[in-house]
Amino acid sequence: MIYFFTAVLIIFISYAVLPTVLIRSLNWGIVKEISEPNSIALTFDDGPDPQYTARLLDVLKKHEAKAAFFVVGENAAKHPLLLKRMQEDGHTIGIHHYRHISSWFLSPGCLKRQLEQTKKIIEETINEEVYFYRPPWGHFNLFTLWMARKYKIIMWSGIFKDWKIRHIRDTLSESLANETVPGRIFLLHDSGETLGADPHAPEYMIGHLDQYLQQAALKGIHFVSLKEGYQGHHT
Repeated sequence: MIYFFTAVLIIFISYAVLPTVLIRSLNWGIVKEISEPNSIALTFDDGPDPQYTARLLDVLKKHEAKAAFFVVGENAAKHPLLLKRMQEDGHTIGIHHYRHISSWFLSPGCLKRQLEQTKKIIEETINEEVYFYRPPWGHFNLFTLWMARKYKIIMWSGIFKDWKIRHIRDTLSESLANETVPGRIFLLHDSGETLGADPHAPEYMIGHLDQYLQQAALKGIHFVSLKEGYQGHHT
């Protein structure tokens, strides 16, 4: 029995953990920065959320900030009007799987379906081609780069643990204020329904983000969509 579990562990590490470590550490086929001068890219995962996404869009509009939303397909199917508003407000929409499932536990065929289902929902809703993809939890498997070869895979260079209210209260404002280097890609979340997240965390995140955007504007920092910040997204 011990040999069986050892074999399973080796297969799992080879299929899931090792590709994730190598891809993220060596930056194989992924994007972690944008090229737009004096700009930062805000990205939001796990929505659209009927309670928080519209409020977040209001805050972004208030500060004339653009962002990217990596949406979960089943959420997008339930809330098409939020996708349309994202588009109308000039934001970028990308794929974050049909369900919020780690690529570690998806076969190549299942991964392909997760991508294609979400792509279809987004494109039928906004009548615009989807170019960007972010895997849930930033997890890759042995076949992710091949299955997602038609997309630009967007990772992040700033992450703030905003899925936990405790981290938001203790560190988010300071962490955001210290992130002033142009070209950074921030990862935040507009839904608290994901496994491990606090359901009301986005409410606190939005409040802190509102303050940060006001302060950042005084420093001349611009917030751009991925279409603006990453040239060549359609190649």
